[in-house]
Amino acid sequence: MHGMGEAGDNGAAAAGTSPTATISFPLSELEIRARNHAILCTIGFLILLPIGALVARYSRTLPYKWFWAHWIIQLVITLPIIGYGWSLGYRTTASLELGHFVDPHEKVGLALLVLYCIQVFGGAIAHFFKLPTLFRGHRPPHSYFHAILGLAIFALAQWQVHYGLFTEWTFATGGLHKVPESAKNAWLALVIVFWVLYALGLALLPRQYKQESQARKARKADPNSTSSFT
Repeated sequence: MHGMGEAGDNGAAAAGTSPTATISFPLSELEIRARNHAILCTIGFLILLPIGALVARYSRTLPYKWFWAHWIIQLVITLPIIGYGWSLGYRTTASLELGHFVDPHEKVGLALLVLYCIQVFGGAIAHFFKLPTLFRGHRPPHSYFHAILGLAIFALAQWQVHYGLFTEWTFATGGLHKVPESAKNAWLALVIVFWVLYALGLALLPRQYKQESQARKARKADPNSTSSFT
């Protein structure tokens, strides 16, 4: 038996592998579904939605209608991706037969979906119902609520993806496959890049407020003026 062990070790060395190397198994159907859920939701919440927010942050002081680019990204492009990604997560949970919305990842996933729907609806209200007479031409409170809720969604989504990568994947798959370090590094990069770009975009606020003040003065001088802010 000892001789067989030596032969096995020599064979492994000849093949260029360690005698203790683990065997790599292909992803199961459930794991593929869970992986696709993670990829789609990450694209939706950590790439597309932040891009839409940055479009609004950087271009709202420029002389063109930024809203439609923002709206197309946040709704037309992102909704199908988030919706399908979320459904894959729901189906994965159903396959595990452990009950729905019982752990933090599932509960936060549902909360994010609801908040996203509220945010889309709130964005339409903020854009189309400014109520200038009621608020004397100033930005209405629901516009600020829309911006604050958007940032809260991003922070929660960043936590959610982190939990999925570092905790939920291991639980759902039994630890058979580890999350690549590249995926964890990508998560960190997306978080840092968004907050840095958003913080830099805040430097445009003085220009934005100046333009809004000029629009209010133009409307006061001429009620038929088309000057406005969004």
